[in-house]
Amino acid sequence: MAQIPSLDNAPLNLSALRDQSRKEILNILKNIRGNKCLVVDPKLGGSLSLIVQTSLLKEHGAEVRHLNADPIQTDCTKVVYLVRSQLDLMKLICLQIHNDTSKGLQREYYVYFVPRRAVACEKILEEEKVHHMMTIGECPLYVIPCDEDVLSFELDLAYKECLVDGDTTSLWHIAKAIHKLEFSFGLIPNVRAKGKSSVRVADILGRMQVEEPVNTSDMVVPEINTLILIDREVDMVTPMCTQLTYEGLLDEVLRINNGAVEVDASIMGGQQDGKKAKVPLNSSDKLFKEIRDLNFEVVVQVLRQKATSMKQDYTDMTTTSQTVSELKDFVRKLNSLPEITRHINLAQHLSTYTSKPSFLARLDMEHTIVEADSFDMQNGKVIWHEGSRNLHLPESSPFLFNGCRCFEYIEEMIHKQEPLLNVLRLLILFSVTNSGLPKRNFDYLRRELLHSYGFEHMATLCNLEKAGLLKKQEYKSNWQIIKNDLQLIVEDTDTANPKDIAYVFSGYAPLSVRLIDKAIRYGWRPIEQILKLLPGPHSETKRSGFASSASFDSLPGAAYNTNKVGDGRRSLALVVFIGGVTYAEISALRFLSSQEGMPHEIIVASTNVVNGHTLAETFVEKLG
Repeated sequence: MAQIPSLDNAPLNLSALRDQSRKEILNILKNIRGNKCLVVDPKLGGSLSLIVQTSLLKEHGAEVRHLNADPIQTDCTKVVYLVRSQLDLMKLICLQIHNDTSKGLQREYYVYFVPRRAVACEKILEEEKVHHMMTIGECPLYVIPCDEDVLSFELDLAYKECLVDGDTTSLWHIAKAIHKLEFSFGLIPNVRAKGKSSVRVADILGRMQVEEPVNTSDMVVPEINTLILIDREVDMVTPMCTQLTYEGLLDEVLRINNGAVEVDASIMGGQQDGKKAKVPLNSSDKLFKEIRDLNFEVVVQVLRQKATSMKQDYTDMTTTSQTVSELKDFVRKLNSLPEITRHINLAQHLSTYTSKPSFLARLDMEHTIVEADSFDMQNGKVIWHEGSRNLHLPESSPFLFNGCRCFEYIEEMIHKQEPLLNVLRLLILFSVTNSGLPKRNFDYLRRELLHSYGFEHMATLCNLEKAGLLKKQEYKSNWQIIKNDLQLIVEDTDTANPKDIAYVFSGYAPLSVRLIDKAIRYGWRPIEQILKLLPGPHSETKRSGFASSASFDSLPGAAYNTNKVGDGRRSLALVVFIGGVTYAEISALRFLSSQEGMPHEIIVASTNVVNGHTLAETFVEKLG
């Protein structure tokens, strides 16, 4: 099965978008005559696999290599670098060119920046005295369709760059990508943003419309009615929780990269020879499309039923006479056997993780932190809220860690030297839901972390503190109010027949998706008081050219009059996450989109797809 997903059933014409991206890449190769070596930075290489087949690149005379510190292994005299605008990648390019020069190799060098060139990158090329040796261009790949309803801006470091480094270049890229979508699908009339970065993207988008306007004069109804922009910073609780949907759990355990997982061949039923098998995961796989958004415990039941049904059909075939029509139906069912086998193998592998006591204990701790427990400071004492109980402990109390199950659990993880990301993930979850940690305990945990994992991780802790993810508590937490007002905890969640988005975490409804639901249906006004308790400003804009349209009648309870496009389909709401989205959130948004009364079909765009580990990993930095 091809890794490139089919986009035939996409709510937008994403095939045209992908075709245009493919054309941009192939035009670069066509304009450089003869054989050439295409050197792609590894992250971008994965993105390209969603756009163009390697065989097509070869047809255009390109040998494909991944950029690294080693010399280029090729006989080609023309080398084409396709890279993102990152300083470390420039140093690798310089290293390779210097290596060629030292060997007396004469080559033509081309550098194409994705999506656009950066002055800082070219400065490095000049300092290394290689700038004059190369032809420089741009390849404007601003957005890549990952699946029928998911787009990626491929900006993995955007969250850290904005919060820690103060580099907001990615925000311009996001606005440019959305503006390019508007040229294809029409000016988006309603824009709602929550978070500092999101509000800034909305402002940049407004300026772009003034400088390079999308024509609205001959447009009746735009395909995208509403744009929701939301910062990851607004909801850092959700990504730190373990995802319990099938696709989310696959990402947690195996890491989905560019719509595929790489596993030992033995897991997929192959020989135990150490070889890897790449398993595509997208909507082209009909069974995966059916089960990807289900809670994992339900997936196991579905796969068991399908396997049992297949077995029964086989028994019937061998014991009774069948009509030609029945034979045809059986053969059709047999065609789905590879898919069933594939997902049974993957589910069996996941089950070895979900059945471990350590996995269940961690899940229980996450639920404890999110659902019930919190603390705040009053008169130099720690007030620990556990259900209806309040424990009053002086901040200096040596029993704080022993008396608090969560602290005790985290402290034990540190002393056992469990993987650092596991520890950081729980600490971030605890800190975010409690507006930080009491000073004494904050200092204690930092000290214990550095003793256990090395003082070179001082930079990691500084990054987390700067981003507000692991900090000293300075004020009372608002989590209890937010949790109650938005009904984030849903008791007795039915994962088999869900009635609420909380099924994706078996009882916790993602805060981000609750906000998006309100924003799409009613706008920000009904939840303004809650929005003020969350990080960053919020804005709501009615775009020029549609100000007199009935579509702006978005007061609470008002009906949308432009929720249909020309052919009778629902118009779309484009939901953009700045800083990453989890697969569980995507599943929750698909669930919302399928609900009766939802005025728009939802399509998701994000800087990248994340989980708690990959998000925390961006802040990890070792001194020296």
